[in-house]
Amino acid sequence: MNIEQTLAIFTRGTNEILPFHELKEKLKKDKPLRIKAGFDPTTPDLHLGHTVVINKLKQLQNLGHEILFLIGDFTAMIGDPTGKSKTRPPLSKKQVQENAKSYTKQIFKILDKNKTKVVFNFQWMDKMKPIEFIQLASKQTIARILERDDFSKRYKSGQSISTHEFLYPLIQGNDSVELQSDVEVGGTDQKFNLLVGRELQKQAGQEQQVILTMPILEGLDGVQKMSKSLDNYIGINALPDEMFGKIMSISDDLMWRYFELLSFQSLEAITNLKQTIVQGKNPRDIKFVLANEIVTRFYKVDVAKEAQQNFINRFSKNQTPNKMNEFSFKAGIKIANLLKDTGLCFSTSNAYQMIKQGGVKINNIKITNKNFEPPTNTNVYQVGKRKFARVTIQ
Repeated sequence: MNIEQTLAIFTRGTNEILPFHELKEKLKKDKPLRIKAGFDPTTPDLHLGHTVVINKLKQLQNLGHEILFLIGDFTAMIGDPTGKSKTRPPLSKKQVQENAKSYTKQIFKILDKNKTKVVFNFQWMDKMKPIEFIQLASKQTIARILERDDFSKRYKSGQSISTHEFLYPLIQGNDSVELQSDVEVGGTDQKFNLLVGRELQKQAGQEQQVILTMPILEGLDGVQKMSKSLDNYIGINALPDEMFGKIMSISDDLMWRYFELLSFQSLEAITNLKQTIVQGKNPRDIKFVLANEIVTRFYKVDVAKEAQQNFINRFSKNQTPNKMNEFSFKAGIKIANLLKDTGLCFSTSNAYQMIKQGGVKINNIKITNKNFEPPTNTNVYQVGKRKFARVTIQ
């Protein structure tokens, strides 16, 4: 594969590559690059939005480059202030460790375990002496950090900014120094932090990393970024039927965005699929292609085929899926708490809202009373068209 072909893979779906000419120079050396991407384990599960970056790592791994998957177990206890309008509550060390274990299992659904180096920034940050930490803090000015859009908005509006939040970009940048990364991949919202890594490498006398930013994937609503808190996400640990159904629920326009950022098909193949739509093919059938590819990635081909058939049966015959998550609770649990604890709703207030809208069913019968008492036996609860859970009350 020549340089231009390699660059085509690097650039596919990317937002920016900074500086582009430096990437070409690194590739001309014809040796594997150390490619870093960092994830703070602030939640136990990854979703498809996270995989936009991980998919890019997989593409570059297939080219023979070394992947450094950094789990920010130290930075997670600080809390990434990126895009936040207020200080994030810190996580305990125990929470971070539990989430980190979950991440190490989930990423190998995409990346090759034998060709991926998983590192934790607690390894070097915990050893840093106070004087070394002060020296790190001296490498950026407050004025420079306040150039960040989120910090600038909070400062101008009088919102509080804790001192430790200023340290976050420095610690993330220092990770690049510790790992001597050649390339760092991250979302567009991480651009400032990634550039800090370049600056710290320069001050350390290292060759600076190239920045590769990936777009932020929109959630199921097609408007806001995919987020568990907004309940517009598709978890990579979701059951096959749920994953398939959620992909089928996206709009026809959003489908192409998902193809671009989530599919491993060639751009030529995707263009051909678009052409079939022009020629009159049902967009639903093209969405089947996308859903099958993604479900197969996290499960198997036959599982994806079964999920498709279940989807067809459910929506053409209004059937309840055979496979769903199962839960058990003690008698007396409130309906809103049940819906939240099963993951059918992302909060109790969301549960009450869904009941009010007529979106909650038990055994295919609508629940209209927010004070509904869950019966003490086993029943199927449903929220919307795609979320199901089998619940036993004892």
